[in-house]
Amino acid sequence: MEKRFKVVVAGAGGIGAAVALLLREWGDFFVDIYLGDRSIDIAKEAVRWVVDASPHIPGIVEPFLLAETGFNEEFVKVLEIGEVVLDCLPGSQAPRIAKAAREFNLHYANLTEYVVKNREVMEIAKGADTGFILQTGLAPGYINVLGHKLFLDFCNTFGVEKVESLKMRVGALSRNAFPPTYYGFTWSPVGVATEYLEDAVVIRNWKQTYLASLTEIERVIILGSEYEEGLTSGGAADLPYALEGKVKNLDYKTLRHPGHFGWVKKVIESIPAQKNKVKELQRIMEKEIPAVEDDQVVIFSAAEGTDKNGIRRRIEHSKIVPPIKIGSAYLRAIQVTTAAGIAECCRMLLLDNLKGVILQSQIDPDRFLNGPFIKRGYRHRAVDFEPLV
Repeated sequence: MEKRFKVVVAGAGGIGAAVALLLREWGDFFVDIYLGDRSIDIAKEAVRWVVDASPHIPGIVEPFLLAETGFNEEFVKVLEIGEVVLDCLPGSQAPRIAKAAREFNLHYANLTEYVVKNREVMEIAKGADTGFILQTGLAPGYINVLGHKLFLDFCNTFGVEKVESLKMRVGALSRNAFPPTYYGFTWSPVGVATEYLEDAVVIRNWKQTYLASLTEIERVIILGSEYEEGLTSGGAADLPYALEGKVKNLDYKTLRHPGHFGWVKKVIESIPAQKNKVKELQRIMEKEIPAVEDDQVVIFSAAEGTDKNGIRRRIEHSKIVPPIKIGSAYLRAIQVTTAAGIAECCRMLLLDNLKGVILQSQIDPDRFLNGPFIKRGYRHRAVDFEPLV
């Protein structure tokens, strides 16, 4: 624990604060954390929450004002002393924060599922002497590293080079759901609206292609409970490109309580053509759907195909992650699972001194999945949902 790093966290909302807490509580190194937000009051409150939850952990936790555009003076000061920037801002801000990391020679990691913005970040990071890991949260993020590992394990175990299908499924869900929406917000409404409306990247018949979100909706049973799954955008990360020709059918689908997708499709159909569909869907969902604290994250992934002898096989992994106590604070399941991924990538950037762009298919799955943040953050109980202490 003699190593000590300076970490800049851009965005002091629920995820940014959770990342700071995880780095202090679960890391095998010490950190000084600089937590920034466009509202200095929000940044100060997040710092207070982090310190109160982990009062005996050494290391600085300081707030700073992060302007909505450009590089303000306080942001420049922390960039000059920082070693890594963890981008917990909305996806639209990713290129700006990535440019800051590149200009000041810091490592960078983000969470966003916004495909276009991540392409911009990849261009910014070309030839960098520091590492840029993209889409490091839950989905995209953890689920893709898990899916890639299952693909590799299937091939190694059964002596083949290709598989029939690779499924990746995640649901950030309320524990209870009621009509007509059958849903409760456990994370960003704008993120939900975006993933419902942009196209999903998949593999069909060995080729990467695009399909409309909210299609291929099916009922499934995971760990004894029924859900519905549907295609949504962004969650597959770079696996459709990396595994093209190696997997016949690959997709990421979001899990929801039965009945939710039908309600969403009716809402989308009611939006006038001249309206911005993402903004209008977000507005309607925020009006009709409550925010909830008592959440759960449901995870499933499976690789399926035939072994070298022609016998059909499937290897799979499933879990349900409940809220977890970290320090003296209880964190929602979506906070822990999202923050654990970017914290683990932060650890890899700092300890391994990675360089250039690193996408999900390029992350060492064993190192990532067995790191301290993932192993502790993704503990689970399939039946008992009392928060883990």
